[in-house]
Amino acid sequence: MKVIVVGGGIVGMSAAYHLAREGSVDVTLVDQKHEGQATEAGAGIVCPWISERKDDKDWYELACAGARYYTTLVEHLKKDGEEDWGFKRVGALAVSEDEAELDQIEESAQDAKRTFPEVGNITRLTNEGAKDLFPLLNDRLSAIHLSGGMRIDGRQLREALKRAAIRHRASIIHGKARLSTEGNQVKGIYMEESFHPADHVIVAAGAWAPELLSSIGVTLPIEPQRGQIVHLQMPKTDTSEWPMVLPRTSYYIVPFDHSRIVIGASRENGAGFDYRQTAGGIQEVLNNTLSVAPGLAETTLHELRIGFRPVGPDHLPVIGRIQSIEGVSVVNGLGSLGLTMGPYTGKLMTDWTLGKEMEMDLSPYDPQRFDN
Repeated sequence: MKVIVVGGGIVGMSAAYHLAREGSVDVTLVDQKHEGQATEAGAGIVCPWISERKDDKDWYELACAGARYYTTLVEHLKKDGEEDWGFKRVGALAVSEDEAELDQIEESAQDAKRTFPEVGNITRLTNEGAKDLFPLLNDRLSAIHLSGGMRIDGRQLREALKRAAIRHRASIIHGKARLSTEGNQVKGIYMEESFHPADHVIVAAGAWAPELLSSIGVTLPIEPQRGQIVHLQMPKTDTSEWPMVLPRTSYYIVPFDHSRIVIGASRENGAGFDYRQTAGGIQEVLNNTLSVAPGLAETTLHELRIGFRPVGPDHLPVIGRIQSIEGVSVVNGLGSLGLTMGPYTGKLMTDWTLGKEMEMDLSPYDPQRFDN
């Protein structure tokens, strides 16, 4: 069986890796290397268990399954010689100055742990206790600490998956793909004038997928959501074991190795593919995160990144086959949880493509649920 994966972000690279691991699939991944690929910019927070979207059962189930899958992925990559890719279980501090809100967070975490033991230990911390773990925290904030919180370096993970996929004989090529169909059957892709045949094509092209699919008459209502993210440097400070800090907003603080701290991110709808760092966007990130950790004001501004998250109208991922064209599948719409769900959705799409028994019902994520 020959499968082509279009899109070299975390989802596409995961699909290529898992397909190649099967040993019986001829896998080619095509990546256009778009500027603003979401994987390039993502901070890599894996801690979905206390999300305010828990009431959205389908979203929450997939997010938690994605978090759980990292235990398996770590072992797979280790066997394939990939041990250093920015993954670490550093824990997470859910912070607030409202004790009632902390009560709700703690209750939510305890509830999640009954089903998902990977949440880890749950500890109520005073401001002093939280500062022992993250010294830059605002004096007014207390916290709930979840020891199971994980952080990922998206770029490093993507490259680890790429190297491992190549070891399993996957091919990686760069360029712009065009889908080729005959009747209602996919035949492969064109890249410039060269034709690459395939039995199945998986479209994992993020915010750029609608353009690719429109050429075969398929409408995918995915829009780019611009995110601006700031990387800070704290010279002579070991931040490698510091936990992530998660306020009850869309902003976050994620410490990494090498004295690096990532803060973000803006969520800008309607900006299209405008790849600019804007004063307003960066101000928004800085104002929100400095209110949580004023000690960050003395850090060094190291790097600014832009990413375009693929977001659908109901904010639920899109996973499954295109019914009108035999042999075309789509994985998209993971939004701000691309690095939480991405590796697992790549694995799900591998199982789907090969006709294996599925671990979860994918019907809620049907790509054509918007047609009605």
